[in-house]
Amino acid sequence: MAKKTKKKTKTHRAKLMHSYFHRTGFYMFIWESLKKAFWPIVIVVASLFLFNKYVYDINEGLHHFTETVSRLTVLIFFFVSETLLGLVPPEMFIAWSKKTPDPILNLAILATLSYCGGLISYFLGKTALKIASVKEYLEVKMAKNLKNTRKWGGILILVGALLPLPFSIACIAAGMIKYPFNKVVFYGLFRFVRFAIYAWAIFQVVH
Repeated sequence: MAKKTKKKTKTHRAKLMHSYFHRTGFYMFIWESLKKAFWPIVIVVASLFLFNKYVYDINEGLHHFTETVSRLTVLIFFFVSETLLGLVPPEMFIAWSKKTPDPILNLAILATLSYCGGLISYFLGKTALKIASVKEYLEVKMAKNLKNTRKWGGILILVGALLPLPFSIACIAAGMIKYPFNKVVFYGLFRFVRFAIYAWAIFQVVH
């Protein structure tokens, strides 16, 4: 009897969450975000394919890059990028990792740096509240992100970790609204899943 009651409670809770997400526009937000991300990704992939075929061998370029730029430099640059609003798409670095002597190890390091960058972004968001000019700028610049984070909390962080949305922005917004850090730590772990999926796809192209 207790098991049935527990199951009913979970089902009821799931229905309430579904109703809430539907009412607040969460599903529409995800759909619109995916639509916005879809065509740029298609254009980038198509451009890379054509560039690789008719202009310059990307595999050769990546090989040259790994020989001329130190691994430490690449990792530091990536970490800074992932901490400060995700300035450079991580896919470029995933492709770089494939051309290194230890692709899986470097991929794991990239995923860890991205995850840690998001956590630092959380504290940057909290710190920004103490600086009036920065707080005002971010509240205007990130008004939509702050509003969405207040509504959906950790689910939005999970979405930022998995989908082609800026993970660090979601974490900064979480810090600004003082969302529980332990939940950011948990939902952010899905960042590793994203890197694994993207690596599987990119590793098929880069040889």
